Amino acid sequence: MPTPVTERNSGLGATTKEVAEHASSLFRLELELATLELKKKVTNLGIGVGLGVAGAVFALYGLGFLFATIAAGLATAMSTWLAILIVTLGLFVIAAILGFVALNRIKKGTPPVPEQAIREAKLTTNALKSDGH
Repeated sequence: MPTPVTERNSGLGATTKEVAEHASSLFRLELELATLELKKKVTNLGIGVGLGVAGAVFALYGLGFLFATIAAGLATAMSTWLAILIVTLGLFVIAAILGFVALNRIKKGTPPVPEQAIREAKLTTNALKSDGH
């Protein structure tokens, strides 16, 4: 059974007011949905970062124990102090190599200006100013 339609004042002003109320309500609901979604994402992001940092700390300790194990293994064939010294010097050599490679890459990347894009933009600008002549 169809529901009866009640007649209302359906003038332009009433319709405009109703549309504005619905739009305002829809906007508030969309804003609330966006807020809830962002809160959920930020919470997940925070938990993920925290777990990642914890994993990195454990990995760092594991790496330390790995180097201690290497030193202990070497200590079976030589003096303990010499085994630890060899592992320490090996770590410093690796750190120096990584530092030099990093410095080289940093020099290649600085200054962080898109030089080729700027050059192309200047060429394009000059071409447009010359009117094709």
